[in-house]
Amino acid sequence: MNLQQYEAIIEGILFTMGESVEVSKLSAVLELEETQVREILQQMTERYGQEDRGIQLIEIENNVQLCTKKELYEYLIKIAKQPKRHVLTDVLLETLSIIAYKQPITRLEIEKIRGVSCAHAVSKLVEYNLVCELGRLDAPGRPLLFGTTEEFLRSFGVQSIEELPTLDPDQLEEFRQQAEEEMNVKMDV
Repeated sequence: MNLQQYEAIIEGILFTMGESVEVSKLSAVLELEETQVREILQQMTERYGQEDRGIQLIEIENNVQLCTKKELYEYLIKIAKQPKRHVLTDVLLETLSIIAYKQPITRLEIEKIRGVSCAHAVSKLVEYNLVCELGRLDAPGRPLLFGTTEEFLRSFGVQSIEELPTLDPDQLEEFRQQAEEEMNVKMDV
């Protein structure tokens, strides 16, 4: 492997990790001595410093990290202040609808309904301010209870949970059959 390939691998790792990475770990991944990795890092640091680039390579206590150059701080602030547009995936929508219709509800109850782990989905919904912690269930382990927020109501154009559409029994039975068929297909695979 040549120097450019090593640099590309290091750059890819640091970009993907988004935080500092130990030089020893880079050394292990690249199967090079730490001194060789440090030489590559030094060349990358110099190159980033000489060119008109938006990033820099910094070292903190035997860790290295890609960072934005401090001269760009004012531009980062401008973009960070712009409102974010959140995308609700099917998983997030499914989890949100369970919470909306069954609130207050624990994560374990959501997982029983969905049949899969939902920790990430619930965390994202909390991050998007569509769901919040309502307290704790008075049960062993005192699990958190989740419910929807005012932002949820605004986002979906309803004034209260009571305005959410209801399903008639025929639709519920159809959904139940579809879910059972899906589970059977997954088990056959």
